[in-house]
Amino acid sequence: MTDAPPSSRPEPEPWLRGPLRGVDPSLMPAGHAFVQVREDLTRIVSGLSSEELRARPGGAASIAFHVRHIAGATDRLLTYARGEGLSDAQREWLKAEGSEGAVEAVSLLASAVASLDRAIEQLESTSRERLLDARAVGRASLPSTVLGLLFHAAEHAQRHSGQIATTVKLLKASRA
Repeated sequence: MTDAPPSSRPEPEPWLRGPLRGVDPSLMPAGHAFVQVREDLTRIVSGLSSEELRARPGGAASIAFHVRHIAGATDRLLTYARGEGLSDAQREWLKAEGSEGAVEAVSLLASAVASLDRAIEQLESTSRERLLDARAVGRASLPSTVLGLLFHAAEHAQRHSGQIATTVKLLKASRA
């Protein structure tokens, strides 16, 4: 058996493509995770209808919720990593994440991709010397660090991206 020609092989996952330009090696796993989520969302969500985005198979959270939550939670966690408090607009976004109104894949994806792109930009501008700086999270000012927040933002986005993939499979299985 011969290998497929290089042009027909699928591209490897982001973590196997090498370093991201401008991202410190100690933050590379978080950067790769954000790139993976951005690519997965674009691939999985872009062709879904408004009905599919709002569906809640078996009572699961909707795909629209997960996409909005990836955008909003990533933004909030990165705000804390910068040592800032949440804005009124961020608090309003949080309240709206679970809204069940009409949704379009294009607008949902645009907000999530923009948030993930800002996350990568923040990784590029984060110096290694600041990674263990203390940060307070939420109204209760729970303790974390810049590093803890950046990695949690990345793994949190991946977790919800996985839930989206599973929900799409449930939707397709229920229609078959």
